[in-house]
Amino acid sequence: MPQFKQPSFEERTAAAAKAKKAALKKLAAKPKLSDEELAERKAARLKREEEAAAKREAKRAEKAAALEKEKAEKEAQRRAEEEAAEVERLANMKPVKTEAEKKAERDRKYAARKKRGRR
Repeated sequence: MPQFKQPSFEERTAAAAKAKKAALKKLAAKPKLSDEELAERKAARLKREEEAAAKREAKRAEKAAALEKEKAEKEAQRRAEEEAAEVERLANMKPVKTEAEKKAERDRKYAARKKRGRR
């Protein structure tokens, strides 16, 4: 098996020039596109762009709807918590007596004191 020989600078530049020439030849051999083909490609590209824009808009709208739904759920949860707190507060409150109830209680206590004193 022959031993590897490092190519010289001239050999490397010649190989690079040869590769460049081959790439240019390959590119030049490519046929030019006709106006019809160009129009078809442009129409296809525009269609893809419109579909992508519609998809982005739908995704944006879906995201906005989800955000609105989440806000509504949070608001409903907050209201439910406030109502529960209000019910709890009202349940723990002592009932407020009317003036007539207060007077009746005073009269009953007064009568009980008088009755105790007469025995």
